[in-house]
Amino acid sequence: MIKTGKPTVWGAMGALAKWIPGLVLAAAFCLSPATRAADLPDLGKVGKLGKGDTVLKGDAKCTSCHDESDNPKPTMLGEHPWVLSIAKTKHGTVADGRTPTCANCHGESEAHMKRKDPSIPRPAPDRTFNKTTPAEKQDEACTSCHKGGNRMFWESSAHHNRGVACVTCHDIHNGGHDKARDKRTQTEVCFGCHKDQRAQVNRPSHHPIIEGKVACSDCHNPHGSTGPKQLKKDSVNETCYMCHMEKRGPFVHNHQPVTEDCTICHNAHGTPIANLLKARPPFLCYECHNHSGHPGQVPSVPASITGRTTSSSLLGTIGRGCLNCHTNIHGSNSTQNNATVNRFRR
Repeated sequence: MIKTGKPTVWGAMGALAKWIPGLVLAAAFCLSPATRAADLPDLGKVGKLGKGDTVLKGDAKCTSCHDESDNPKPTMLGEHPWVLSIAKTKHGTVADGRTPTCANCHGESEAHMKRKDPSIPRPAPDRTFNKTTPAEKQDEACTSCHKGGNRMFWESSAHHNRGVACVTCHDIHNGGHDKARDKRTQTEVCFGCHKDQRAQVNRPSHHPIIEGKVACSDCHNPHGSTGPKQLKKDSVNETCYMCHMEKRGPFVHNHQPVTEDCTICHNAHGTPIANLLKARPPFLCYECHNHSGHPGQVPSVPASITGRTTSSSLLGTIGRGCLNCHTNIHGSNSTQNNATVNRFRR
């Protein structure tokens, strides 16, 4: 480009661009205080923690005291104000008309807010969520909104009948991370009480629960159900069939224990034996099938004068497994016309 001594259009624009940020800043400071106050948003209305209403109108009467410094509680993301972090949960969704205020759960708590004598301890709110409050009174705040659907059987559930409150499992204020609703951390909540199941899922053969692929709520409804053990379906088998459809049948030849209850042979949480079996074959099979009906398979260790034997009638259960021959143990569709057609072979 030939220099003519006169600034080019591009050069002038570049010089002006350097001054724009400074001009904007200067203009902002030149505004009168009244003008700036009118233009700026009300921090209380936009939800500044501890200033004004945090979520809904009227919360300021609580958040004026329960501010950022009130009762910090450690979470997965570090230290957070426990009380105010409810604004980050579903209970803090401003656009949802069902969103509760502090008073909806804790009561109006007039005595708590209007303590006249500072020398005496402040009275507790009308409803507190700790061990000093009966579980039924705590649950009133939750069940007033959370009812129906998969919670319709809560009143008859094992958890409710044993005094387990909603907040025993759910952390309402925990910044949007409720361990009971997160499948990655849900087992930690359940294993807090169910110690036997914790040990079972750590056995060699188990459902992939500790691996995070299966959660307790995939099979159980902790809020109650019509099935046994708070299972999601009406029976054990129907619950298992949600994943193991190939075992449902019907088959031409049905194995009765299979159609009756899967837990006759399996422990769903975990066992030391492959395929979640409660015992090793053939001993598991002998719990129902009399060994005398199978010639030469007496369940005992073979004995002879020399300590050795090659007779199949004396080998008993050594190195034997029922599933070596009876492969279709859950049911068979064989149509062969012979005497052993219903013995679940290939």
